Amino acid sequence: MAQALATTGIALAALVFPLQQLIGWPGLIAALVTLLGLMGTSFVARREHLEWRGLLPISLLAYLVWATCSLVWSQYQWATVGGLAYLLAFTLVGLYIALSRDTIQIVRAFGDVLRVVLVGSLVLEVLSGIVINAPIPALGAKGGIALLQPIAALTSARDQLGLLAVVAAITFATELRTQSVRRGISILSLTVATACIVFTFSPIVAGATVVVAVAAALIYVVRRVPVERRRMLQLIILGLTIVALIAAWFLRGPIVRLFNASGVLNFRLELWQRIVAAMGTQGTALQGTGWIGQWQTQIAPFSTLDSASRPTNTALNAFVDVWFQLGIIGLVLFAGMVGLTFSRSWLLAGRRRSVVYAWPAAIMIALGVLSLAESSILTEFAWMCFVICCLKASQELSWRTALRRPTT
Repeated sequence: MAQALATTGIALAALVFPLQQLIGWPGLIAALVTLLGLMGTSFVARREHLEWRGLLPISLLAYLVWATCSLVWSQYQWATVGGLAYLLAFTLVGLYIALSRDTIQIVRAFGDVLRVVLVGSLVLEVLSGIVINAPIPALGAKGGIALLQPIAALTSARDQLGLLAVVAAITFATELRTQSVRRGISILSLTVATACIVFTFSPIVAGATVVVAVAAALIYVVRRVPVERRRMLQLIILGLTIVALIAAWFLRGPIVRLFNASGVLNFRLELWQRIVAAMGTQGTALQGTGWIGQWQTQIAPFSTLDSASRPTNTALNAFVDVWFQLGIIGLVLFAGMVGLTFSRSWLLAGRRRSVVYAWPAAIMIALGVLSLAESSILTEFAWMCFVICCLKASQELSWRTALRRPTT
């Protein structure tokens, strides 16, 4: 039952868009509530076999508490109530998966779901663009694959499909290295994930893929170095990363042209400037306007930020979005939570013998890079992935592990 619920939870998070399009928000909420009820029943039945003390990281709890506190000063309290309930629901899904399954079982569950989702996306795009030559709006298929236009079937946008494809590529590579799936299936799955990444034609996804590939190579090197030399190597990698970030800042123009991302960047810069101006006008820089998650553009202040020519339901940057909704305090909590989770995951990837421990680190890198140009990490599938990585990293490297009661 735990395996079935974990797989169902991942599938529901990955397929929120088509489910909402097909059965509406009432149907999606009903499915989510039913899933949480079954997970709660399973958790209670297995409570004696689950060790959760010291697992829930304080950084995650602090962030969720601050988001809940924003209800007090929110300018749209009913929307904040709904946004908090939605955030908590996917937090609980991630919590159950992290508690009930070990890392390799989680990887296998992600692999099973994402294989179906990506193959389904490609099939829908081929059906829409070549067979019937007409878009299928309810499923996100625009029918442009025959003209080499971006694809986004089963998701709301090409960057969302790219996120699923990058997570899938990391997962399939982990399955291949751990030999948990037959080699032929793993290679075919990686091919499908690569095809989805390419056909999104997204400079953001392309950049994230390059960073993840470089990080994976570094993890491979760290794992091959003798234990006594790893600390020095980690410091060298940290130094090189800082130098690379500084160089990337000064060379941002050529990099943007390389990925053909000038239009994407200009739109985001204009949006961020409007957000900064709105924050200054309302005087909410410290505490934010109140949590909402994905924007509801029919209510202020989001109605004044939405562009008629290119509508958006996020700030297209997770850090800007958190600052806008939860203020400077929320931004500090969010950045600390993400940084701590990544640090723990990276250290685990280098210390543990099994290659499966590299999966959370690679996922965190992908989410971190994409969060600079998208706000996906704040809700639904990406948030669930983050919660799983956060809990697994805390489980292995939490200072509160010493407080656990000894088992007999």
